[in-house]
Amino acid sequence: MRGFEKHLSAKTAAQMKRLKLVDPLLLQDTTTSRMKPAITLEGISKSFPGVRALSDVSLALYPGSVTALIGENGAGKSTLVKILTGIYQPDSGVIRVADEDVTFPTALSAARAGVTAIHQETVLFDELSVAENIFLGHAPRNRFGLIDWKKLNADAQALLQRAGADFDPTIRLRDLGIAKKHLVAIARALSVDAQVVIMDEPTAALSHKEIHELYALIERLKADGKAILFISHKFDEIFRIADRYTVFRDGTLVGEGLIADVSQDDLVRMMVGRAVGSVYPKKAVAIGEPVLAVSGYRHPTEFEDISFELRRGEILGFYGLVGAGRSEFMQSLIGITRPSAGAVRLDGEVLVIRSPAEAIRAGIVYVPEERGRQGAIIGMPIFQNVTLPSLSRTSRSGFLKLANEFALAREYTARLDLRAASLDQDVGTLSGGNQQKVVIAKWLATKPKVIILDEPTKGIDIGSKAAVHAFMSELASQGLSVIMVSSEIPEIMGMSDRVIVMREGRIAGRFDRAELTAEKLVRAAAGIETQVNGRAA
Repeated sequence: MRGFEKHLSAKTAAQMKRLKLVDPLLLQDTTTSRMKPAITLEGISKSFPGVRALSDVSLALYPGSVTALIGENGAGKSTLVKILTGIYQPDSGVIRVADEDVTFPTALSAARAGVTAIHQETVLFDELSVAENIFLGHAPRNRFGLIDWKKLNADAQALLQRAGADFDPTIRLRDLGIAKKHLVAIARALSVDAQVVIMDEPTAALSHKEIHELYALIERLKADGKAILFISHKFDEIFRIADRYTVFRDGTLVGEGLIADVSQDDLVRMMVGRAVGSVYPKKAVAIGEPVLAVSGYRHPTEFEDISFELRRGEILGFYGLVGAGRSEFMQSLIGITRPSAGAVRLDGEVLVIRSPAEAIRAGIVYVPEERGRQGAIIGMPIFQNVTLPSLSRTSRSGFLKLANEFALAREYTARLDLRAASLDQDVGTLSGGNQQKVVIAKWLATKPKVIILDEPTKGIDIGSKAAVHAFMSELASQGLSVIMVSSEIPEIMGMSDRVIVMREGRIAGRFDRAELTAEKLVRAAAGIETQVNGRAA
């Protein structure tokens, strides 16, 4: 191979890569083990009633290499992962492991073949210990056939160390944070000697420090020869850790190759079939009079002395690191928790909010970060999710009018470019990004005065982000007041008229759009420099 490669000019090699006459990986790698995939999928198709989820797609994962699976929500990524892990079976196509065709009729069969997945929301058991979660289903046993607890805990400790974790394997999983639960899931993958590790949005709920620790762990897994499928909507992550890329669009394979050979713009065009002119389409809006005024808001354990004004047509960004108290404050503001002190005025009138229902009636609505648990009602169709808070608009004389429900749901889901087979589709079958659109549509249908968006584009693709941002900007131009909580600096800088930075439950900085810089935001959030009105305190 090396001799052949030496005779290739750079131009010829590039042409062969484009034409796929030579696998680009063969031009890069020289060891036999890296030339052969750990697992290959060829011609995979999968349909559901009314939906063609995958159409003749292929994927190869190589030992010691990270392949990024990229695509908009609804592109077929989740379906492919479920086929890889035995949850779904393909309608057609071949799965090949070690040059042998295999089938995964169950999740257990996929695990026995060395395939494991680590999801954004870890699929573990809170009431069991860390060690029990790691060895669930394959615990070591003594000569009497009973679980060998001493060996189980010792082996779990060794696996946790390999994963870079330093906590006690005997503690209950419920006592761990999201980042440590991810480490437990990785230790579980190591316990079954998985050769293929799927990571689905693994950094969505992690802090900056935890994300870098995960990167280091991925490098260790690569060094151990694991084939890694990495799913993320964050291009900085993809270009940081991936070796190869595969792009899906509308259930079809539209591109694959080496990360070194593409740019972010190339990937965006492949994902959405067009160039996204602006991910942050912020309209210039004349900011009006104050709509919401909060003063002296306090909570015994979560936040202290929060005061600000929100004006008509304004997008007010709230930025901070994990644990800054932003979500806790927003939940108190809409009546989920009770503050110990503070006042709220809406349109100049004092407002006492004792419950979310009172907040909704007053015109303040909240789109939560945890859309799957707190935002959407799984098991109900899309149109009923959207119209649930607006039943007075879709009923007559106490009876629901189905036509009115569909009309209302159609109006708001269309404006958000919802991707679904029909409005009576179970919201639980939608991708994460489309679930988010349903939740936003639900609250916008109530015609609120103030909408609070908590991480509105968390875990959704760049095309869906652009749609949400465009709609957010349109709403502000129509006079709606928006509070946007986000941990993404580009989103905060791209969409906010003003930004409040929180740190450890307090306001650490206030910035106008004209003076915003990434450095100022990070310094204020990290406590390097306390900012008030853009100046050092």
